[in-house]
Amino acid sequence: MAAKSSIRDTGRVLDLPLPETDRLAKLVPDVKLNKLFGWSKEEVKEKLNSDQLKNAEELINKLEEEGLEGEVIRQAKLIEGSLRNTGIHACGVIITPSDIRNLVPVALAKDSDMWCTQFDNAVAESAGLLKMDFLGLKTLTLIKDTVKIIKAMTGDEIDIDSIPLDDEKTYELFQQGETVGIFQYESLGMQKHLKSLRPTAFSDLIAMNALYRPGPLEYIPSFIKRKHGNEEIEYDLPVMQEYLEETYGITVYQEQVMLLSQKLAGFTKGEADTLRKAMGKKNFELLSKMKPQFLQQGGERGHDAEILEKIWKDWEKFASYAFNKSHSTCYALIAYQTAYLKAHYPAQYMAAVLSNNMNDIKTVTFFMEECNRMGIKVLGPDVNESWYKFAVNEKGEIRFGLGAIKGVGHGPVKNIVEKRKEEGKFHSIFDFVKKVSLKDCNKRVLESLAMAGAFDSFVGVHRAQYFGLDEHQQTLIEKSIKFGQAFQAKNNTNQASLFDAFGETVELAEPKIPHVEEWSTFELLTKEKDVVGIYLTGHPLQDYKLELNYFCDINLKVLNEKLQELPEREFSFIGLANSAANLESRRGTKYGVLELQDIEGQMEFRLFGEQYLKFMHFLVPGNFLHIKGKVQQRPKYYKSDEFQKEFRIQQIELLDDVREKLTASLYVRWDYEEMKKDCISSIEKLIKNHKGKKTTYI
Repeated sequence: MAAKSSIRDTGRVLDLPLPETDRLAKLVPDVKLNKLFGWSKEEVKEKLNSDQLKNAEELINKLEEEGLEGEVIRQAKLIEGSLRNTGIHACGVIITPSDIRNLVPVALAKDSDMWCTQFDNAVAESAGLLKMDFLGLKTLTLIKDTVKIIKAMTGDEIDIDSIPLDDEKTYELFQQGETVGIFQYESLGMQKHLKSLRPTAFSDLIAMNALYRPGPLEYIPSFIKRKHGNEEIEYDLPVMQEYLEETYGITVYQEQVMLLSQKLAGFTKGEADTLRKAMGKKNFELLSKMKPQFLQQGGERGHDAEILEKIWKDWEKFASYAFNKSHSTCYALIAYQTAYLKAHYPAQYMAAVLSNNMNDIKTVTFFMEECNRMGIKVLGPDVNESWYKFAVNEKGEIRFGLGAIKGVGHGPVKNIVEKRKEEGKFHSIFDFVKKVSLKDCNKRVLESLAMAGAFDSFVGVHRAQYFGLDEHQQTLIEKSIKFGQAFQAKNNTNQASLFDAFGETVELAEPKIPHVEEWSTFELLTKEKDVVGIYLTGHPLQDYKLELNYFCDINLKVLNEKLQELPEREFSFIGLANSAANLESRRGTKYGVLELQDIEGQMEFRLFGEQYLKFMHFLVPGNFLHIKGKVQQRPKYYKSDEFQKEFRIQQIELLDDVREKLTASLYVRWDYEEMKKDCISSIEKLIKNHKGKKTTYI
């Protein structure tokens, strides 16, 4: 319990009014109460600044007062540093040979009938109880989903626990660093080291998992050099080779230390496990107690005292990052399984990856880029091919899941898929509303499906037509729903009609499809993004190919990912403002945040001071912008800024203004042999209807 919270809690208990309690808490400087009240007057003046000093002196004076405020401070001083509340380990389970209530004090968990120990985890373990951590990994669900998709698409039944651990294609994937979406191995740093290591055995993957973390990271270059014979493998003592050979002489695992302590100094298994625990918990006090025993018993076995001293010092250093081999092996195995699936069933695996992340649209975008790199097409949603989650069609292409569309829940998708299975593919919007439940697939659902492009496979109707109004101010979707309701009501009635008696049936006339102009690329994609969260069928900047080719010398993907490698010079690019915000810092300084996206990637920019005041009117979501700026050294406000580069915006203009300003004239080159009379007249009409200020040459 910190100083301020102890004052607030004490004030609440002693019924000190809330405003007074809050004022007292705000008097506390960033110092513990017991420390503050233990200082002399000179120390208080020396260690606090002028603002803190005034508040601290008032607080010290109140400590001696007889009133309620003085009592609150005195009581707060007593409880400061104590535990305010208890917590429950998310995955820790205690296993006992008999009823746990007979062994340790227990309590019921909050809002649950589950027993919890009143001992904390360290005490429970010291008391001799078996404590197990059961981790829930999303990756296991990912593996299960991939296996299901594979069976549904190919008929192959994969027993993931029986796959070979020496599969060539899987190791090729690791060697090439193509580990995006691979558990524990997908970071850029890990990919770089895997390319250098070129793992050929499962033990390499285990070691990399243990080494790629703060501390042992510095040993990775040596590990790689030793594997490829570019650095000599050395052992402090020849007998250590038996346990360090698999990691090329580098101590990587706690288990290696356990085995070496037994071999070098005759530690019992229990003592070796105590050593492991001391390293795992970074208990340097216990390590220092075990050191004399190691040196003495190692000396008795004929080992050189200086070498033993060096080994122990290395182990003390190792204790700060010691990792458990069994833990690393489990993670490496799961990673290997995911890599095996990605190597042999790439489309099915990536469909499962996308499905397991479909609530996080940024992650979906990231994995869609990986699909593109792998040559796997990710198609938009389609009522004739999509399922609730991402799926793979017969051509090996991934279909966007209907469940990822806003406004389309599990119920409507389940109904659509069931009807598709029972009655085959839907041929038109009218065929669709005849078959599906219009209680589940209501107007909102149909509108979302249309905007997302899920009806695009219906020939002869474009997206704008579903929202086009007729003379009665009804959209095609509204008319289709009424048509479907009438059709289903007629089919469900038990009464024969007058015409049925004469062997005649009356067909309901399908509504007329309105003739409306197609949405512009930008309007179509904006509506698509509204319901899907990303641009699927294209990008708004597709209409600006001229500007991309002639007015830019870098894209956002390169600028974002390679900023530190770029030369210090001016660059220009165009982008769509995804989001923009005018903000204010705690100190009252106004600044802006602008997130830009182009066809290749996206990047966030911050504008401060004069730069912000100059360009703030451009910070509007949806703006198409042309930006010029310079890659330069970042000002050294902090030590971490040293040798870091930044991109400083120098000029922002609306893209349409830039097109007008920078374009001198327009040249259109056409193959004369392909030009027909109607084509020439169409071009002439187009130019007349869209007159500008620039000369056009054909």
